[in-house]
Parts: sequence; C-alpha cells; structure tokens
Amino acid sequence: MADWTVLDGGVTAAQGFRAAGVEAGVKYADRRDVALIVSDVPCAAAGVFTTNLVAAAPVEHDRAKLRAGRAQAIAVNTGCANACTGQAGLEAAEAVAQAAAEALGVDPALTLVSSTGVIGAPLPTDRVVAGVRKAAAALARGPEADEAAARAIMTTDTRPKRAAVRCVIDGKTVTLGGMCKGAGMIEPQMATMLAYVATDAAVDPAWLRKALKAAADVSFNRAVVDGDESTNDTLICLANGLAGNAPLCEAHPEAEVFLGALKALCTDLAKQIVMDGEGVSKFVTVRVTGARTDGDAHLVARAIARSPLVKTSWFGRDPNWGRVLCAAGYSGAEVDGALARILYAGIPAYDRGMVADEAVLARIAEAMRARAFDVEVRLGLGQGSDTVYTCDLTFDYVRINAEYTT
Repeated sequence: MADWTVLDGGVTAAQGFRAAGVEAGVKYADRRDVALIVSDVPCAAAGVFTTNLVAAAPVEHDRAKLRAGRAQAIAVNTGCANACTGQAGLEAAEAVAQAAAEALGVDPALTLVSSTGVIGAPLPTDRVVAGVRKAAAALARGPEADEAAARAIMTTDTRPKRAAVRCVIDGKTVTLGGMCKGAGMIEPQMATMLAYVATDAAVDPAWLRKALKAAADVSFNRAVVDGDESTNDTLICLANGLAGNAPLCEAHPEAEVFLGALKALCTDLAKQIVMDGEGVSKFVTVRVTGARTDGDAHLVARAIARSPLVKTSWFGRDPNWGRVLCAAGYSGAEVDGALARILYAGIPAYDRGMVADEAVLARIAEAMRARAFDVEVRLGLGQGSDTVYTCDLTFDYVRINAEYTT
C-alpha cells in the first residue's frame, strides 16, 4: 500500500502557497500567459534543468540563484522562450525577477523566472513585467487559482496539467502540489517542459536536490513525445516547512515516504504531458525486462519510444513488431533477437524467433484501438528493466510543428 494519497489539487494544495495566471498579451490577446507562484515564507528550493548545451536565459538565471538552495517565488511567461537572446535575454530575465520581487515584497535573490515559447525572439519585457504585477494582485489559493496558473503556462498544450498528493511525516500532514506544461519537444533528458512542485514539508536543501533529481529520473526523464530536447526545460521544487515536520534529510527515518510521494506526483504530471502530446492519439508504456543491466533496458526503451517508424505504426494500429525489434537492436544495448519476446497489450507478437499468426496479429490490432496500451520487450539476458512513457506520431503532429512559428 502506498504511503501517500492522491488529492484533487494543484500548485496551491500545500499550505502557505498562492498562485495566479493572467492575460498580459505577451504574444496573443485574450489568453492567460503569465503565471506567478509564491510562498508566504522563504523556502528550501531545488531545480533540475535541460541538459541541452544551448540553455535559455531563464535557465541560466535560475541555475545561478538556486546554488544557494533558497527561493520564494517563481514568475513564468509563455509566448516567448527568451532563448538564444544573449546578454539582453539575461537582463530581461533579471528584470522580470526584480519586478516580481518588488510586487511581492520579497528578496530579489529568492525570485526565479521561467519562459516558454518560440526560440530566438526577444522577450517583450514590459508586457511580462506588467503581467507579473497583475498576477501579484490576483494571488489566491484553491482550484480556481490552480487552474488559472496552469493555463497561463501552456503553449501547444490542449489542457492544463496539475496534481497533488498527501502523506504523513513525523505525525504531520505533508502536502505536495504541482503543475506543468509540455506537449512537443519531449525527450527523456528533461522534456520540453516546465514543471513546478510546491510542498509544505520541511526539507534540507541539499537533500531536496537529490530527491528532486531522483524523482525526475523516474518521471520527466522517462517521458518521450518526439525525441527533441528543449532549451528551457525546468523542474523546480519549493519546500516552505509549514507542515512542521523535522527537516527531511538522508538520515530522517521517513525520508523515503516523502520521496515516494514526490516521485508519484512527478510521474502523474509526466504522464499528463505525454497524453497531451502534440497530435497524440495513443499513450504507450514501453516496458523492457530481461536486459543485462537497467542501463541497457533504458537504452532499448528509449530507442523504441523515439523511433518514428515505431510511433507511426502505433498510429496506424499496425502491430509491426519488426520495427520494435529493429529499434532495440540499434539502441546500443546488448540484444539477441533469438532470445527476445515482444508483446503488445500482453499479447505475444514475436517469441524467440516465432512470429504470431494472422489471427493473433488481428487481436493485437484490435487491442491497439485503445487510448492507452503497453508494449513489452523481454530480452532474456538478465535482470535489468526500465519503463518509458511515450505516444504515437500522427498527421497532426506534423501539421502543428510545420505551422508553429507562423
């Protein structure tokens, strides 16, 4: 039985957090495009960011500030990524952070920023700053605030994404709430996504960094839509300590309870990103077992999840197991086709050299009509395993990305 329970909530679910999402005309009229998250008190803070060597100005800004392990507020804009914008972009990021600090009455050193949108355009700083001030006046808690903030960070997303969980630590009720955005440029080295977790747990900043990285590794780093990694990927966790537990650290006897809740929350959010991927019609869980090592299992799962040939076959409900085995073979992992088994929705399509007959393949094709199904690869070489969450590749994905900047 899990040590945590799921709540109907978002980024303000934990005590002491408020949020807002407002219209600022950053790129479009009549659309929420600036969000603000703030804690009543300073927080332990940690972040995980893109591994892309071309990192956006807000990523560089936040990496520097989070070295101190403290933060209190996050200002987010959509409509412009503020990426590949040079020194002007860094100055714009700091201007937004400064404006947020002034509007909230908090230390500028504790204010973080994020941006998402088209790469290469200069940030319309005046509009974003005006939006931050407007959001500061609209801060609130509860479902409406959660929804507004989650909508204000969307780009090609079709729906807002939020989640919350609760656990008990030191006899105190601890809540974690979060929100995220992402639909395209999703790849398991952090996705093209923004994600924010707010918790009232007391957490040592150094341990929070480790915990957040561990949670990202089993959630956002296991999400694939198209294999492209963004310049702006950001996951930030704020922990304000208002639950009153003893600060969580490596030695805390219930540290694993919090870590389990954090992983569950992040996995929920990551799955929401994949299910709302650009043009997606199928959510596919790729499970690899029997690899020599867990690392090999991940290489195989990731190769399958990224393959355009595999993904288009899922869209066409074609149980083309040969494409799956082919991707496994070029993944860089140790693979022996004579020992491998491939199952769709639990139905064997290929079994150690034996190929399913037409009747079985027809059953698989029918099972692939479901909105979600599993593809399992059993390598028969060892005990290594891994799971990646991915989707199909559709006509709509091509249309959306062919028209993205126009």
